[in-house]
Formats: sequence, structure tokens, C-alpha cells
Amino acid sequence: MREIDRLTAERFATPTLLLMEAAAAAALQAMAARCGGSIEGKRIRILCGRGNNGGDGAALARACWLAGARVDVVLFGRVDETKGDARVNFEMARRLSSFEAGSRTLPPPLTFVECGTLAEWEEVAGTRHSHDIIVDALFGTGLTRPLAGLHEQVVEHIALMREARERSRTLAPLIVSLDLPSGLNADSAAVTGETVRADLTVTFTAPKPANVLPPASHYGGQLVVAAIGSPPVLLEASHTQLFVTEEEDARSFLSQTRYTPDSYKNTHGHALVIAGSREMTGAAVLAANAAMLAGAGLVTVATPTSAQAALAAQALPEIMTAALAETESGAISALAVERALRLMEKASVVAIGPGLTVTDEGTRQFVRAIVEGRSAPLVIDADALNALAPWPEELRGSPELPLILTPHPGEMARLCGASSKASLDDRVTIAREFAVKHALILVLKGTRTLVATPEGNVCINPTGNAGLGTAGAGDTLTGIITGFLAQSAGALGREADALAATVAAVYTGGLAGDMAARSKGMRAMLASDIARHLGEAVRALNPAGEMP
Repeated sequence: MREIDRLTAERFATPTLLLMEAAAAAALQAMAARCGGSIEGKRIRILCGRGNNGGDGAALARACWLAGARVDVVLFGRVDETKGDARVNFEMARRLSSFEAGSRTLPPPLTFVECGTLAEWEEVAGTRHSHDIIVDALFGTGLTRPLAGLHEQVVEHIALMREARERSRTLAPLIVSLDLPSGLNADSAAVTGETVRADLTVTFTAPKPANVLPPASHYGGQLVVAAIGSPPVLLEASHTQLFVTEEEDARSFLSQTRYTPDSYKNTHGHALVIAGSREMTGAAVLAANAAMLAGAGLVTVATPTSAQAALAAQALPEIMTAALAETESGAISALAVERALRLMEKASVVAIGPGLTVTDEGTRQFVRAIVEGRSAPLVIDADALNALAPWPEELRGSPELPLILTPHPGEMARLCGASSKASLDDRVTIAREFAVKHALILVLKGTRTLVATPEGNVCINPTGNAGLGTAGAGDTLTGIITGFLAQSAGALGREADALAATVAAVYTGGLAGDMAARSKGMRAMLASDIARHLGEAVRALNPAGEMP
């Protein structure tokens, strides 16, 4: 981001002071939106550090004054200790607070206080003024170590105000952070010390890792990404390998695979789901139903003979079933390999794993043979992942026959040969390295699901909620991914893009989960509710494409 700001100034003749003004305007707009459209008459306290983040805060103070708010600025330091554009803004704020800036009938536009010691801060914090909004402009992207001393005390004071607000069940003060909550390292998902917990974070130009990766992202509240004047070409040339999936990514996929006047079932692909066992038919049903509701033209579930009747009775009537040889315990047997490979020849995409049960060595052998003998893209989930853990070095994906793995953290730890999922603290690095090493697409589930690519790119999915932690949600996601891959193959043929389909499926599935939560609440929502809201999610993303 520092390089983008520098190039904006050098290559596009944009003064960095103007970028600060644009940041202030964007923050004002976001604050006003949270306050019903206007901050007129609101009392606002802006807490500023000595750097550029504090300079943004000082610029915001002037913007808020012009919008009709009453503004108090607190600088933690002395104006004489600041420099550059930040100092320019602090000087303006300080002069606006002088008696000369007022009149006989009106007070100065704002107040400005310098706090260099804990005693000075305690005096300011002890004043009885109540504020509608507290703006955290203490630290931006430059912080790399935990807060200490005076700044730590300030953040603790903000936390106390938040606790008092929650006890009194009021909405004030609204806590707003500029760029990211102070206390976070912009480049890290970790939280290492006292950190502001904001209701609203306005970040500039593009999100930083701490804005979007948990647990750091939990401290930001609502995230607004504001353009402040850096041309798109600079972002596109920034060589990042970390991305946030956007609505347009899902919409683009849906547009490419939309129904045409001559569409029919074969143009939307055939999904084969190899899943289930005598004691676990539900997972197979959830995956198959989700693939069907996600838009696959045909769905076949291949399952052990003893599970076929129960599965057929529970699944959507449009879903076909096929019986496979089974072990004594009712899981798929190694004897089923030939039959399964023949079924695969008719499929556009195959999913394997939900409810499979792999306690028998014959089932493990079956899974390995399916992966090695695949003739279509393969989605591997649940017990199929456990059957292959730790992941064999020789099993690799390819552009022609991609592998898409969908582990939760526990399964990921086993794939990596780790004894505990605690070893996955750096989820982005783990996902990236695994995907690159084995040339596959990795969907690492959890809060902010990640999609990692063979090239080392990682996409962070912003949709979804805690209700998706319900039993069967992973099986449902596997079905959605499988359904989207089937449509990509059916509609696009040789141009099918497994990564685009996977990214769009994860986004759309999360959006369907958000809609289910709004309808039923996170506590009561079920995995089947996610599938039932898929149509609504698709229509929201691509309304024109879903109309006849």
C-alpha cells in the first residue's frame, strides 16, 4: 500500500495530502451512512496518533465540522513532533481550535488537545462530555509490535466505553477505526495485544490482511473499502497473491454458465457423487441435493448396496442412484473400483467422500484407486480426505483433471501429517504451500474460507456466518462446488475453469447461508436450509440471467 501511494503521487501527479483529504471524505461518508445519512449535531471525538493515520483523523475532523458535527481532536504527542502531510493537517486542526477561529457568537470550529503523558490523557478522559462517535486514528499500517504505555491505556479506555455501552444497551458511542483497528499488524491475522474493537472500519484503496483474516478481522466490525484516488492499474500491478472474492467473481461465473434458449440437462453437466455408507446416508443426500439445487443437469449418487434404498428415499426425486459393492460393515469395497470408474466415464465431475466411512482398508484402497484412475475433475471431501491422510506425495492434480480438496481444519492437519490443528495458525501459508506442492485447488473451510490455487494465489471468501458450522454444511458445500463444476464443464466445454467455478461456489454457498441465517437465525439453521436458499442467492447475484 505504501508503494501504491508513492506511485500514485509520482506517476499520476496526485499530492499525498489530497489522498488524505479523500480518505477523510470517504470516512465521513461511511460514518454518515451508519448514522442515518447525516452526522449533523453529533458529538465526535477523534483520537490521533502522530503518523499518517492520525493525519487522516485530523483531516476527518475538519470534514466533520463542515458537516455540522461538534468535534474534539486528541493528538497523542505534540504537533512539533509530527512531520509531513500529517503535520499539515494537525496544524490546520490546531489553528481551527484557537479563539481566533471563532466569533463573538460562535465558538471555534473544533477543540484540539495534545496529550503526551498518561496524566494528560487521564485529565482528558475524565471529562464528562459524552460522545456519539469515537474515531480511532491512532495507528494505521505501520504498527508491527503490541501497543504499550499511553496508547495501550487509550485502547483500554475505548474498551471500557464499549462495555458501558453494552451494559446500558445504547448505540453510542459508535466506534470507528481508520484503515484498521489500532493494535493490529496490517500484514497479520494474529492479535498480539490490546486492540480497538470497532463497529466500523474504513480502509483505504484495498483491504489489508488484518481487515479480512480472522481473528484480526473480528475486531473491525463492518468493513468499508474506500477508493481515494489510486488508479486501478497500480493495484493490478501490485503482484499480490492474496485476494478477497467479490460479488462480481460469482456473477461472472453465473453469467458464463447461464441458461440459453436451447439449454437442457446435458448442457449443465452430469455430477457423480460417490458417498454414503450403511450407517451414514444423510451426508450423501445433503451433497447430492446441493449439487442438484446448485444447477447440475444430472446427479447420480453411487453408494453401497445396503444404503441405496434409504438414500433414494431421502434424496430429491430427480437424483439417480447406483449401487456399489460393499464391505461387511456396509462401506464401499475395493471390489467396486471398476464399476465406479465406468460410472465416472459418463460424468462431467465427480465428488467423493461425504459419509463414506473409511475404517476398512478396502475402502481406503477404493478411494486411492478412484483418485489415480479419475477421468474427470474430482472433488475430495470428508472421509475420502481421511483415507488419503497424510496426503501421498505422488498424487497431484493437473489442468486437465483437476483435484479440488475441501478440508476443515482438523482434516487439513491430518493431510499435512500434523498431530493438531493448532499447527494451522497461518492458514494462508499452509493452504498456499499445500496447493502449490500438490498442484491442486484447496478449499480450507472455516471462518473466512480460503481457496488456494496451484499457482500460489489465495482467495479469501467474505460470505457466510457462524451458522455454517452446523452438521452437514461441509457436505452441502461439496455438493455446491460439484454442481458448479458440472455446469462449467457442460456449458463451457474445453473452456471450463475449475478455479472460477470453485470460487463462485464458495461465495454463493456462503451467501445462501447468510440468507438462511436471516430467515431462521444462526442457531436454528440447518445444512439443508443452505441448499434451499441457493436459488435465492443465485437470483440475487444474477437476476437477469435467471429470468426466462
